[in-house]
Amino acid sequence: QVQLVESGGGLVQTGGSLRLSCAAAERTTLGNAMAWFRQAPGKEREFVASIDWSGIRTNYVDSVKGRFTISRDNAKNTVYLQMNSLKPEDTALYYCAASQTSSIFLKTQPHEYNYWGQGTQVTVSS
Repeated sequence: QVQLVESGGGLVQTGGSLRLSCAAAERTTLGNAMAWFRQAPGKEREFVASIDWSGIRTNYVDSVKGRFTISRDNAKNTVYLQMNSLKPEDTALYYCAASQTSSIFLKTQPHEYNYWGQGTQVTVSS
């Protein structure tokens, strides 16, 4: 069982930065594959980034490449999403997701991930 808690969202101006965190709840651990998704009002949930167990292999949606960085600290049971050069179109509710299968980090569809956090809101003002 994986229980996830996101934090770090907020309101930021265009061009600003935020760092999201996703921590495994007490007595649980992160999944082997971890991912961030986002969902804007009226839109489908969208893949943002993912990372495998080792933290070496990552995957990003084209729209965030070069701006966002996903990382993990297994000792702290935490995954991060560093978001730089934020744009208004990045505004969404950001979700952390997990799978116990490391190779799932290559997957970008929400149904591939078994565990989800409650989400943290990111709002980028123009």
